[in-house]
Amino acid sequence: MWVKPLLLALLAGLGVFALAVLTKTARHDRDWQPHLARTPGVDVDGPVWQVSPIRDWTYTAEGPDETRWLASRRMDTERVARVWLVLEPHPGIPAMAHTLVLFEFDTGDLIGLTIEARKESHEKFAPLRGALNRFELIYVWATPRDLLTRRAVMLGHELELYPLDLTRAQARAFLTSVLERTAEIEVKARFYNTATSNCTNELAKAAGLSWDLAFIFTGGAARALHKRGIIAGDDFESAQSAAHMAGWVRENANLPHTVFDCSLLARVATPTVMPFCKSTDSQ
Repeated sequence: MWVKPLLLALLAGLGVFALAVLTKTARHDRDWQPHLARTPGVDVDGPVWQVSPIRDWTYTAEGPDETRWLASRRMDTERVARVWLVLEPHPGIPAMAHTLVLFEFDTGDLIGLTIEARKESHEKFAPLRGALNRFELIYVWATPRDLLTRRAVMLGHELELYPLDLTRAQARAFLTSVLERTAEIEVKARFYNTATSNCTNELAKAAGLSWDLAFIFTGGAARALHKRGIIAGDDFESAQSAAHMAGWVRENANLPHTVFDCSLLARVATPTVMPFCKSTDSQ
């Protein structure tokens, strides 16, 4: 006698929950965690895009140190030379990782992009909650020093840095696509989704890549790109071994951000594409 009413109550509860999830509206005006608090604004003039602000925080093992935001950064898509993938493996869970990208320009400049679940001040990330419209989506543009030292120094995580084997035209199209998506989010907030709009598959969609299981189980993203020839190398294990960068990042975390960029490129660039950069710049 009690089974049918119980099932009806459960179905009604699930219906109310689904309705709440599906009708929730994404917003920009919440009490965000400080490092995710600034929604990037975008202006465009032909191939030249200007994004503001750019996060340039510094970190210690105890947490954020200097919380500085740069006013803006101009990016000429005609001058993007190379794209780098950064993989941050999740400690203890090989199937999970955070992915982000660095864009290198033929001037020797670098700029980074991380796509994240935008958490409120009281929230912690959880994959299941991320599948239920509990977090908004944010594209954060930042200096490479900020992005890499946050992970290697403050969080104590490992990092892998891979050059992507893209033509200049492909790199330009990819940069343009993520800038367009940044502009769209500025106008209309979106939800993060663990399966369909996470850090990795947002990048994959912007690059026009066909679906891969590694875009959900993101710990395998670099291996999947190697199989497609987007990460070069005779075997993935050798490419991965050469990609480890956390130790170098920790050793150079206190450099000014422009010197950090130059030193990073000098560390990873091959002789035929050695960057031109002003290593004496101390801004």
